[in-house]
Amino acid sequence: MPLPCQVKIVEVGPRDGLQNEKQVVPTAVKIELIDRLSAAGLPGIEATSFVSPKWVPQMADNSAVLQGIRRRPGTAYPVLTPNLQGFDSAMQAGATEVAIFAAASESFSRKNINCSIAESLKRFEPVISAASALEIPVRGYVSCVVGCPYEGEIDPAAAATVARTLADMGCYEVSLGDTIGVGTPASIRRLLEACLRQLPAKRLAGHYHDTYGMAIANIYASLELGIATFDASVAGLGGCPYARGASGNVASEDVVYLLHGLGIETGIDLAKLAAIGDWISSAINRPNGAKAGRALCAKATE
Repeated sequence: MPLPCQVKIVEVGPRDGLQNEKQVVPTAVKIELIDRLSAAGLPGIEATSFVSPKWVPQMADNSAVLQGIRRRPGTAYPVLTPNLQGFDSAMQAGATEVAIFAAASESFSRKNINCSIAESLKRFEPVISAASALEIPVRGYVSCVVGCPYEGEIDPAAAATVARTLADMGCYEVSLGDTIGVGTPASIRRLLEACLRQLPAKRLAGHYHDTYGMAIANIYASLELGIATFDASVAGLGGCPYARGASGNVASEDVVYLLHGLGIETGIDLAKLAAIGDWISSAINRPNGAKAGRALCAKATE
């Protein structure tokens, strides 16, 4: 299969990345990060999460962030809404797209959200119903699609079943999350082949963590199977909570560098993206996790 001519990057740094930071990131910094990413041409930016601040204190300023950003025409700003209360709060704050999440592992589901996979999906029905009534797009996430910190290897068919269920419930797209980053091109192919028997490639996205340095290779393997949407995080923001010291999200700069090198259009200004990664890393006092970003910034100062 020829590689896609165009790929969409969903930037998850402002939510999935920053929520892992131990120190509270100022609201103004979060807003500026989103605004800079918008200006660099990112077509989708996961802005924040409407969850209880008791569970995720970093996202307590969700409404202020969403109301404070400058929205770029044509850019989506999805927010995580795990329940109807979160959905209602998101609507009040002006959300125009929401996201829900389930797991492919029963153990992970029970330990992470204290219910079975089936129960978690049932809980999302009111959210999807409310979103549908307001014509709000819903994106779905599936965690632990390749491996689980409690169960080990996950059957691709199990992940495909959850992905299909989310799509049938009304999710326009389902993001497949290799949460602990154990995937390799071979296991990602097995996962995608199972999912593609249930859903077309245009309904699927890849969300691959870089714990073992395989995320870029896994993205290339996914491109070969026609997947044309990937989640990534500027400067590699976010860690992997199940592997001490390991990197988490794949860096957006590294993904865009790969795609542009393959002649694939993204609509993203890579030089601007690299500068954003350098800026946010300094702003929150952490190393820049983007290899391509570091190299491009170093070259720019020569």
